[in-house]
Amino acid sequence: MEKKDTTFAVIGCGQFGGSVVEELARQGADVLAIDCNEEVIKKYVNIATQAIILDSTDEEALRSIGIRNIDHVIVGIGQNIQASILTALLLKEIGVNKVTVKVVNDYHKKVILKIGADSVIQPEKDTGKRLAHQMLSDFVLDYLVLSDNYSIVEVLAAGPIIGQTLIDLNIPQRFGINIAAIKRNYNIVVPQANTEIKEGDVLLVIGANKDISEFDHWLLHT
Repeated sequence: MEKKDTTFAVIGCGQFGGSVVEELARQGADVLAIDCNEEVIKKYVNIATQAIILDSTDEEALRSIGIRNIDHVIVGIGQNIQASILTALLLKEIGVNKVTVKVVNDYHKKVILKIGADSVIQPEKDTGKRLAHQMLSDFVLDYLVLSDNYSIVEVLAAGPIIGQTLIDLNIPQRFGINIAAIKRNYNIVVPQANTEIKEGDVLLVIGANKDISEFDHWLLHT
């Protein structure tokens, strides 16, 4: 988890990068917006801490703005894979501590990780997975991809688990997943062994995708 005083820079302020800038600013973070397009960057002059027109594939330009002193740089460049890769490479060579890159396909992801980026985001793929899981189940409310094999899922409590305690259900042993929290009437309940599941509860489930699917299937067919 990022410290509250972490500084951020977002390179490429299109639909994805722009939304990151807006949310970081809304949360009170120190965020630098960078884009090579003047018209794009104008939108963030009054939103970001600072907004700069800059070609991120120019190493000297990056060094001149002190990018090395930024704690976490997010590369949100769109379809220009070459610019995205070169930008990420330069950021790591300059010495930026943490670099996260938006990728558009598995090839892009593989190259980005190989050159030393700390993490990747594949919005289209993650959104597709989330939508598929929501369409396939009456109980899955939201779906956050952690990796290719692990996820966090919001599951509406239903059927066989209503009125039972967590120790009765024995979910970790039966399904290999964990209930990290329960949303109840706009409050968060930290589950204990004797916590009883109530109608309307939303379970925050974390685990392997195959185990979560097995749990969901059990809810649907029990």
